[in-house]
Amino acid sequence: MQLFSQPLRMPGLLYDYYERRLTKSLQMDRVPNHIGVMVDGNRRWARQFNAPTQHGHQAGADKILEFLGWCQELGVRVVTLYMLSTDNMNRSDEELDVLMGIIANTLDRLDEDSTISVHAMGAPELLPDYLAERLSSLTARRPARELLHVNVAIGYGGRREIVDAVRELLHDAVAQGRDIGRLADELDVDDISRYLYTRGQPDPDLVIRTSGEQRLSGFLMWQSAYSEFYFCEALWPDFRKVDFLRALRDYAGRQRRFGS
Repeated sequence: MQLFSQPLRMPGLLYDYYERRLTKSLQMDRVPNHIGVMVDGNRRWARQFNAPTQHGHQAGADKILEFLGWCQELGVRVVTLYMLSTDNMNRSDEELDVLMGIIANTLDRLDEDSTISVHAMGAPELLPDYLAERLSSLTARRPARELLHVNVAIGYGGRREIVDAVRELLHDAVAQGRDIGRLADELDVDDISRYLYTRGQPDPDLVIRTSGEQRLSGFLMWQSAYSEFYFCEALWPDFRKVDFLRALRDYAGRQRRFGS
Protein backbone atom coordinates (compact mmCIF):
# COMPACT_ATOMS: atom_id res chain seq x y z
CA MET A 1 0.00 0.00 0.00
CA GLN A 2 1.27 3.47 -0.84
CA LEU A 3 0.22 6.76 0.67
CA PHE A 4 1.13 10.20 -0.60
CA SER A 5 0.96 12.70 2.24
CA GLN A 6 0.70 16.45 1.91
CA PRO A 7 2.81 18.42 4.41
CA LEU A 8 0.84 19.88 7.27
CA ARG A 9 1.43 23.54 8.18
CA MET A 10 -0.20 25.32 11.11
CA PRO A 11 0.54 27.98 13.76
CA GLY A 12 2.83 27.07 16.65
CA LEU A 13 0.26 26.51 19.41
CA LEU A 14 -2.05 24.54 17.15
CA TYR A 15 0.90 22.53 15.91
CA ASP A 16 1.94 21.64 19.49
CA TYR A 17 -1.62 20.60 20.31
CA TYR A 18 -1.90 18.46 17.18
CA GLU A 19 1.48 16.85 17.87
CA ARG A 20 0.40 15.89 21.39
CA ARG A 21 -2.88 14.46 20.09
CA LEU A 22 -1.09 12.40 17.46
CA THR A 23 1.40 11.09 20.00
CA LYS A 24 -1.38 10.06 22.41
CA SER A 25 -3.30 8.34 19.61
CA LEU A 26 -0.37 6.14 18.61
CA GLN A 27 -0.61 2.44 19.27
CA MET A 28 2.79 1.96 20.84
CA ASP A 29 2.70 -1.78 20.23
CA ARG A 30 2.35 -1.03 16.51
CA VAL A 31 5.37 1.29 16.25
CA PRO A 32 7.74 -0.14 13.59
CA ASN A 33 10.82 -1.90 14.89
CA HIS A 34 12.91 -0.95 11.84
CA ILE A 35 12.36 2.16 9.71
CA GLY A 36 14.18 2.95 6.48
CA VAL A 37 14.31 6.63 5.49
CA MET A 38 15.18 8.17 2.15
CA VAL A 39 16.29 11.66 3.17
CA ASP A 40 15.40 13.35 -0.10
CA GLY A 41 14.94 17.00 -1.06
CA ASN A 42 17.92 18.85 0.45
CA ARG A 43 18.97 20.48 -2.82
CA ARG A 44 15.44 21.57 -3.72
CA TRP A 45 15.02 22.98 -0.21
CA ALA A 46 18.10 25.18 -0.74
CA ARG A 47 16.95 26.29 -4.21
CA GLN A 48 13.61 27.57 -2.94
CA PHE A 49 15.53 30.04 -0.76
CA ASN A 50 18.14 30.81 -3.45
CA ALA A 51 20.68 29.44 -0.98
CA PRO A 52 23.86 27.45 -1.76
CA THR A 53 23.34 23.71 -2.07
CA GLN A 54 25.51 23.11 0.96
CA HIS A 55 22.94 24.92 3.13
CA GLY A 56 20.39 22.31 2.10
CA HIS A 57 22.74 19.45 2.86
CA GLN A 58 23.53 20.93 6.28
CA ALA A 59 19.84 21.45 7.04
CA GLY A 60 19.24 17.83 6.04
CA ALA A 61 22.03 16.64 8.33
CA ASP A 62 20.56 18.61 11.25
CA LYS A 63 17.19 17.01 10.55
CA ILE A 64 18.74 13.54 10.71
CA LEU A 65 19.84 14.12 14.30
CA GLU A 66 16.42 15.50 15.18
CA PHE A 67 14.67 12.54 13.52
CA LEU A 68 16.79 10.01 15.42
CA GLY A 69 15.76 11.71 18.64
CA TRP A 70 12.09 11.18 17.72
CA CYS A 71 12.82 7.52 17.02
CA GLN A 72 14.43 7.09 20.43
CA GLU A 73 11.45 8.74 22.13
CA LEU A 74 8.96 6.45 20.39
CA GLY A 75 10.82 3.17 20.82
CA VAL A 76 12.02 2.53 17.25
CA ARG A 77 14.98 0.18 17.53
CA VAL A 78 16.60 0.27 14.06
CA VAL A 79 16.84 3.09 11.50
CA THR A 80 18.44 2.86 8.07
CA LEU A 81 19.32 6.21 6.51
CA TYR A 82 19.85 6.54 2.76
CA MET A 83 22.42 9.35 2.91
CA LEU A 84 24.46 9.00 -0.30
CA SER A 85 23.81 6.69 -3.25
CA THR A 86 26.35 5.48 -5.77
CA ASP A 87 24.51 7.62 -8.34
CA ASN A 88 25.13 10.69 -6.16
CA MET A 89 28.85 10.08 -6.59
CA ASN A 90 28.49 11.56 -10.10
CA ARG A 91 27.83 15.06 -8.78
CA SER A 92 30.39 17.83 -9.17
CA ASP A 93 33.64 17.44 -7.21
CA GLU A 94 32.94 20.69 -5.37
CA GLU A 95 29.50 19.62 -4.18
CA LEU A 96 30.73 16.14 -3.27
CA ASP A 97 33.61 17.54 -1.20
CA VAL A 98 31.20 19.71 0.78
CA LEU A 99 28.71 16.87 1.17
CA MET A 100 31.39 14.43 2.37
CA GLY A 101 32.48 16.96 4.97
CA ILE A 102 28.91 17.40 6.21
CA ILE A 103 28.45 13.63 6.40
CA ALA A 104 31.69 13.29 8.37
CA ASN A 105 30.53 15.96 10.81
CA THR A 106 27.18 14.19 11.16
CA LEU A 107 28.98 10.95 12.04
CA ASP A 108 30.94 12.82 14.71
CA ARG A 109 27.66 14.08 16.16
CA LEU A 110 26.27 10.54 16.16
CA ASP A 111 29.39 9.41 17.99
CA GLU A 112 28.51 11.80 20.83
CA ASP A 113 25.41 9.73 21.67
CA SER A 114 26.58 6.76 23.71
CA THR A 115 23.23 4.94 23.24
CA ILE A 116 23.47 4.78 19.43
CA SER A 117 25.36 2.10 17.53
CA VAL A 118 26.23 2.70 13.88
CA HIS A 119 26.67 0.29 10.99
CA ALA A 120 28.03 1.37 7.60
CA MET A 121 26.37 0.19 4.39
CA GLY A 122 27.92 0.77 0.99
CA ALA A 123 31.22 0.75 -0.85
CA PRO A 124 33.92 2.36 1.33
CA GLU A 125 36.36 2.32 -1.58
CA LEU A 126 34.26 5.00 -3.28
CA LEU A 127 34.67 7.37 -0.33
CA PRO A 128 37.59 9.61 0.61
CA ASP A 129 39.97 7.93 3.06
CA TYR A 130 39.09 10.17 5.99
CA LEU A 131 35.38 9.38 5.66
CA ALA A 132 35.92 5.64 5.18
CA GLU A 133 38.15 5.56 8.27
CA ARG A 134 35.62 7.50 10.31
CA LEU A 135 32.90 5.07 9.30
CA SER A 136 35.10 2.12 10.20
CA SER A 137 35.96 3.43 13.67
CA LEU A 138 32.35 4.39 14.41
CA THR A 139 31.08 0.98 13.30
CA ALA A 140 33.61 -0.70 15.59
CA ARG A 141 32.29 1.18 18.63
CA ARG A 142 29.88 -0.80 20.80
CA PRO A 143 27.69 1.20 23.20
CA ALA A 144 27.26 -0.19 26.69
CA ARG A 145 23.53 0.56 26.54
CA GLU A 146 22.13 0.56 23.01
CA LEU A 147 18.78 2.27 22.51
CA LEU A 148 18.99 2.74 18.75
CA HIS A 149 20.89 1.02 15.96
CA VAL A 150 21.53 3.23 12.91
CA ASN A 151 22.55 1.94 9.49
CA VAL A 152 24.12 4.69 7.40
CA ALA A 153 23.94 3.98 3.68
CA ILE A 154 26.80 6.01 2.19
CA GLY A 155 28.09 5.20 -1.29
CA TYR A 156 25.22 2.72 -1.40
CA GLY A 157 23.38 1.08 -4.29
CA GLY A 158 20.77 -1.64 -3.95
CA ARG A 159 21.88 -3.59 -7.02
CA ARG A 160 25.48 -3.36 -5.93
CA GLU A 161 24.53 -4.73 -2.50
CA ILE A 162 22.99 -7.83 -4.06
CA VAL A 163 25.98 -8.33 -6.36
CA ASP A 164 28.35 -7.93 -3.41
CA ALA A 165 26.31 -10.48 -1.43
CA VAL A 166 26.47 -13.08 -4.21
CA ARG A 167 30.15 -12.41 -4.80
CA GLU A 168 31.00 -12.90 -1.12
CA LEU A 169 28.86 -16.04 -0.96
CA LEU A 170 30.73 -17.53 -3.94
CA HIS A 171 34.15 -16.58 -2.56
CA ASP A 172 33.27 -18.27 0.75
CA ALA A 173 32.03 -21.37 -1.07
CA VAL A 174 35.28 -21.66 -3.04
CA ALA A 175 37.35 -21.15 0.12
CA GLN A 176 35.37 -23.94 1.80
CA GLY A 177 35.91 -26.26 -1.18
CA ARG A 178 32.18 -26.46 -1.94
CA ASP A 179 30.93 -27.56 -5.35
CA ILE A 180 29.61 -24.45 -7.15
CA GLY A 181 27.16 -26.43 -9.27
CA ARG A 182 25.63 -27.99 -6.19
CA LEU A 183 25.51 -24.57 -4.51
CA ALA A 184 23.58 -23.20 -7.50
CA ASP A 185 21.04 -26.04 -7.23
CA GLU A 186 20.56 -25.56 -3.49
CA LEU A 187 20.70 -21.74 -3.31
CA ASP A 188 17.77 -20.15 -1.50
CA VAL A 189 16.63 -16.75 -0.24
CA ASP A 190 18.25 -17.15 3.17
CA ASP A 191 21.64 -17.83 1.55
CA ILE A 192 21.56 -14.37 -0.05
CA SER A 193 20.19 -12.66 3.05
CA ARG A 194 23.11 -13.88 5.12
CA TYR A 195 25.50 -11.84 2.97
CA LEU A 196 23.60 -8.55 2.67
CA TYR A 197 24.94 -5.38 4.29
CA THR A 198 22.16 -5.72 6.90
CA ARG A 199 22.88 -9.36 7.70
CA GLY A 200 21.57 -10.39 11.10
CA GLN A 201 19.15 -7.46 11.26
CA PRO A 202 15.37 -7.43 10.82
CA ASP A 203 14.04 -6.20 7.49
CA PRO A 204 12.46 -2.73 7.55
CA ASP A 205 8.81 -2.62 8.58
CA LEU A 206 8.30 0.85 7.14
CA VAL A 207 10.15 2.83 4.46
CA ILE A 208 9.60 6.60 4.35
CA ARG A 209 10.57 8.83 1.43
CA THR A 210 10.30 12.60 1.55
CA SER A 211 10.19 15.23 -1.23
CA GLY A 212 7.20 13.88 -3.15
CA GLU A 213 9.06 11.22 -5.11
CA GLN A 214 7.33 7.83 -5.21
CA ARG A 215 10.07 5.33 -6.00
CA LEU A 216 12.73 3.43 -4.04
CA SER A 217 15.72 4.36 -6.22
CA GLY A 218 17.46 1.11 -5.31
CA PHE A 219 17.08 1.54 -1.55
CA LEU A 220 17.00 -1.80 0.32
CA MET A 221 15.71 -3.58 -2.77
CA TRP A 222 15.98 -7.03 -1.22
CA GLN A 223 15.05 -6.16 2.35
CA SER A 224 11.96 -4.07 1.51
CA ALA A 225 10.09 -6.87 -0.27
CA TYR A 226 7.40 -6.88 2.43
CA SER A 227 7.88 -3.38 3.85
CA GLU A 228 5.12 -0.79 4.01
CA PHE A 229 5.85 2.46 2.12
CA TYR A 230 4.95 6.01 3.06
CA PHE A 231 5.60 8.91 0.70
CA CYS A 232 5.56 12.44 2.09
CA GLU A 233 5.61 15.61 0.00
CA ALA A 234 7.66 17.61 2.54
CA LEU A 235 11.29 18.12 1.59
CA TRP A 236 13.56 16.42 4.09
CA PRO A 237 14.71 19.59 5.95
CA ASP A 238 11.00 20.51 6.33
CA PHE A 239 10.00 17.06 7.61
CA ARG A 240 8.50 17.66 11.05
CA LYS A 241 7.55 15.45 13.95
CA VAL A 242 3.87 15.64 12.98
CA ASP A 243 4.77 14.28 9.55
CA PHE A 244 6.57 11.40 11.24
CA LEU A 245 3.71 10.76 13.63
CA ARG A 246 1.23 10.69 10.75
CA ALA A 247 3.41 8.13 9.00
CA LEU A 248 3.43 5.97 12.15
CA ARG A 249 -0.32 6.36 12.59
CA ASP A 250 -0.90 5.31 9.00
CA TYR A 251 1.42 2.32 9.39
CA ALA A 252 -0.38 1.21 12.56
CA GLY A 253 -3.68 1.19 10.68
CA ARG A 254 -2.50 -1.10 7.92
CA GLN A 255 -2.96 -4.86 7.75
CA ARG A 256 0.39 -6.31 6.73
CA ARG A 257 0.00 -9.28 4.40
CA PHE A 258 3.66 -10.00 3.62
CA GLY A 259 3.13 -10.53 -0.07
CA SER A 260 -0.36 -12.04 -0.08
